[in-house]
Amino acid sequence: MNIRTIDWKNNEVRIIDQTKLPQRLVYVYIDKPSDLWQAIKTMQVRGAPALGAAAALGLYLGVRGYPANDWSGFSRRLNKAARYIANSRPTARNLFWGIERACAVALNNKRQPVSKIKLAILEEAKRIMQEDASSCRKIGSYGAKLLKHNSRVMTICNAGILATIDYGTALGVIYSACAQGKKIKVFSCETRPLLQGSRLSAWELYKKGVDVTMIADNTAASLMAQKKVDLVIAGADRIAANGDSANKIGTFNLAVLCKYHKIPFYIAAPKSTFDLKISSGTGIEIEMRNAAEVTRLLLKKSIAPAGATALNPAFDVTPHKLISGIITDKGIIRAPYAHNIINILKR
Repeated sequence: MNIRTIDWKNNEVRIIDQTKLPQRLVYVYIDKPSDLWQAIKTMQVRGAPALGAAAALGLYLGVRGYPANDWSGFSRRLNKAARYIANSRPTARNLFWGIERACAVALNNKRQPVSKIKLAILEEAKRIMQEDASSCRKIGSYGAKLLKHNSRVMTICNAGILATIDYGTALGVIYSACAQGKKIKVFSCETRPLLQGSRLSAWELYKKGVDVTMIADNTAASLMAQKKVDLVIAGADRIAANGDSANKIGTFNLAVLCKYHKIPFYIAAPKSTFDLKISSGTGIEIEMRNAAEVTRLLLKKSIAPAGATALNPAFDVTPHKLISGIITDKGIIRAPYAHNIINILKR
């Protein structure tokens, strides 16, 4: 299965509408920043690396219609577009990183005609996509060394093709191991409340021919106790300077279970997901989403009493002390994280 989660086609942003999976593979074409904002907010497009590309492309959509040729007015339009896209979701570092890259390339070209600045922003967005494809394969190559033939891997949410451009971080490790001829068994936690583990990860793993078994989130401890899990690999949306890692809610649970059962727990993420300005996980803003995602099954069937109160944080933070290693496109980073993150990311 060769698909791209997000791309630039026919002068529009093309995304896979992930709210339609696994029933249908639907592509959506977007040519307005408001539609891209909505796609990010409703998680039609999601996953930290994919959001980096979406953000840069969103800035291009926001400025390409600017009619004049003055840097001052164009800069105001660019900053307005940047604030708008940044307001879509708060946690994924890559989204803001994509905005920063697009703004930086515009600033570096401010003495050029506005038409050329616009083109430079679009080319930077394309470059982000190219770099992600390469970075994920490097993550896969480094991480595959951790897997043996017949390894049994547990994962949560979706850190695969659908969270990146075309390969994946946590699932990219599995794809790389399989490409080496290793037989890998995957347990995919369903990932309540929006079921990215069952709807997305299980779908793409199955399409790629990987042996995958879906489990309810609360099955993880039982499988670990039965010694049916060799390691856990999760993705990340933002990683602090000390290695604390924000990922889909429930990831922290798995890390605690791994500690108890003496099972290695790994995070897989590219360099662009690290936020070295944040010293620890306490500085990571956690997105709070609509309670209806909890009280209604996939926002459709009610599964709670009318008027029931629900808490719906999208992410939690796994302390670095529970992480065996962070698999990056620069290599595998291990403790002491505060020291090794800086040194390895410099490579």
